[in-house]
Amino acid sequence: MSFPAETIICGDCIEELKKLPEKSVDLVFADPPYNLQLGGDLLRPDNSKVDAVDDDWDRFESFEAYDAFTKAWLKECRRVLKDDGALWVIGSYHNIFRVGVTLQDLGFWILNDIVWRKANPMPNFKGTRFTNAHETLIWAAKGRGARRYTFNYDAMKMANDEVQMRSDWTFPLCTGEERLKDETGAKAHPTQKPEALLHRVILASTKAGDLILDPFFGTGTTGAAAKRLGRRFIGLEREPQYAKLAAERIAKVMPANSQDLDVTGSKKAEPRVPFGQIVEAGLLRPGDTLYDPKGERAARVRADGSLVIGEMTGSIHKVGAMVQSAPACNGWTYWHFKSDKGLAPIDVLRAKVRGAMAA
Repeated sequence: MSFPAETIICGDCIEELKKLPEKSVDLVFADPPYNLQLGGDLLRPDNSKVDAVDDDWDRFESFEAYDAFTKAWLKECRRVLKDDGALWVIGSYHNIFRVGVTLQDLGFWILNDIVWRKANPMPNFKGTRFTNAHETLIWAAKGRGARRYTFNYDAMKMANDEVQMRSDWTFPLCTGEERLKDETGAKAHPTQKPEALLHRVILASTKAGDLILDPFFGTGTTGAAAKRLGRRFIGLEREPQYAKLAAERIAKVMPANSQDLDVTGSKKAEPRVPFGQIVEAGLLRPGDTLYDPKGERAARVRADGSLVIGEMTGSIHKVGAMVQSAPACNGWTYWHFKSDKGLAPIDVLRAKVRGAMAA
């Protein structure tokens, strides 16, 4: 069963999930009801009412009812996920711990929990608790032994100024022009998420053309981010007014050009080039000398691609580790050869071989 690039289905999420084919979805992003259990109106110090979440779709008669609902939709999401797919779910302290237990009970394997730190959180007006300034996202693979899920590690590192991306993310709440309004000028949806948050989730854990499922589509933030990034999506939403707003919003989104969707790739995904192939290609010859980054240690290259320094012999990685008394070493970046511009890492030579292989 194939789906159009943009699919919005208005209906009960569990019933509609049951209609989707098994192992058809690459990623699930879920923003389920939080079951906030509000006991009355929330007032500011001036006695004005806070526009809190008090909609019927967030009300459950008991924790047991909420747990049964959670298990039902998560079970269906696991069924429709491909074996190499993954799931993200976001929640607050009201529900995320219950959701996490159900995830594990159903066989999902938790990869990370991400803290979304809100740059502009709502104050605690009563002064009875700490200001609730974050929400939690759980990222999980379909199972512990599942096929390798997508993680664009190097793209996330590049997006973070070439520093490894951490599990605490800071984004402001959805405000300003991004916040959808109804005909009265009020917030159209009480829990609309910032598109920047979905941009990061989608860029981190999908590839261009992948199919993303959002079983609680709301006003379509997942769909807007997916379309902008060249991904397909299925959005399930039971409230017709939200589905209508989502369709109108997404229709205005301009997708990025396909050539701009490439992201920084991992060297692990590139063709393997053993050091011996550098010698075979004549880029280094038996008897040539390699140096450590400071030029203080020297090792000779042998015909089979091994190195020798004193009594030590072995691969570029093994010898590099031995001379440093280290448990491991990346020989490609440790060992250098003399070029007309000074010492250069032998990884430069590996890049030449890979370039020739791709030509």
